[in-house]
Amino acid sequence: MKTTISVIKADVGSISGHLVAHPALMEACDDTLGKALEEGLLEDYYITRCGDDIDMIMTHRNGEENEEVHETAFNAFMKATERARELKLYGAGQDLLSDTFSGNIKGMGPGVAEMEFKERPSDPVIVYCCDKTEPGAFNLPLYKVFADPFNTAGLVIDPNLHDGFKFEVFDVMEHKKVILECPEETYDLLALLGSTGRYVIKRIFKKNGEIAASVSTERLNLMAGSYIGKDDPVAICRAQSGFPSAGEVTEPFAFPHLVSGWMRGSHNGPLMPTSEEEANPIRFDGPPRVIGLGFQIADAKLGLHVDLFDDPAFDLAREEATKIANYMRRHGPFEPHRLPSEEMEYTSLPGVMEKLEGRFKKMD
Repeated sequence: MKTTISVIKADVGSISGHLVAHPALMEACDDTLGKALEEGLLEDYYITRCGDDIDMIMTHRNGEENEEVHETAFNAFMKATERARELKLYGAGQDLLSDTFSGNIKGMGPGVAEMEFKERPSDPVIVYCCDKTEPGAFNLPLYKVFADPFNTAGLVIDPNLHDGFKFEVFDVMEHKKVILECPEETYDLLALLGSTGRYVIKRIFKKNGEIAASVSTERLNLMAGSYIGKDDPVAICRAQSGFPSAGEVTEPFAFPHLVSGWMRGSHNGPLMPTSEEEANPIRFDGPPRVIGLGFQIADAKLGLHVDLFDDPAFDLAREEATKIANYMRRHGPFEPHRLPSEEMEYTSLPGVMEKLEGRFKKMD
């Protein structure tokens, strides 16, 4: 019997702006998932938050894209939205593009990462949750985890990793996908992944087809047709025994690389690894945050978890992120802090260009 992990997230309301999900909203989600657990739909679950996003980590035996599991998540977010409106929280229900479930939560606003697998004798799984960024934020770290031998020594010295991995990449603009194999097609892969706003990693597999990682790739502004919030992706990675070690899976986040999504979804900033407790994007609604939770899956149960970035070894990464944030902030509305114009389609910039259109004159 296989185990499925479903990580479904949404921003349905926050305290004092786009900052922190209210505990009452998480309690509302807990009520719904608790009932699903009692009824046998779920095997286990854990609810956390990263900034203003609620992240529901669920295990079950129903496979990916299961309608009942997705409807349970949708109902949990709807119940939390009702509570958010009662408390007059900011952005109540903002990630829910409909108040009626349509059979699959994908395309309705919330982000979804799922994987189904046969459990190993020991099965460590790591879940990442982000705030104030987009799915492409995982391109660099997941490339380093599964394709860069300078990060993952196992690609060189572990016979179980030496053959490399296959990357399923989505073109979120053209709604196409491609699978590239590493190390054979490393340069082709990098040619795509560097365009983080368009090409994003969806899944990673071993060469034998076994799932290794899964990422939520929903682009909220593309679905809504206007800017209502950033995507704030989640990801699931398997570790150890035929996969990169837990240390190799977390190592890329020691480098706070630049990602888009800071402040109104319109600025670049460093991705800061923090503990659950410190995932509070306050400064200029940021900088962007990522938390990492390590689980030991056993008979479809999550068990205890490790707060992976609650570690002084990541203090320098947080310090470096703060220095980068200082530097980027001094650019104000100028690129590269502000996103390039083609990434500003869902902000006020198109309206400004329309207003000025008649005042542009041909140059001599």
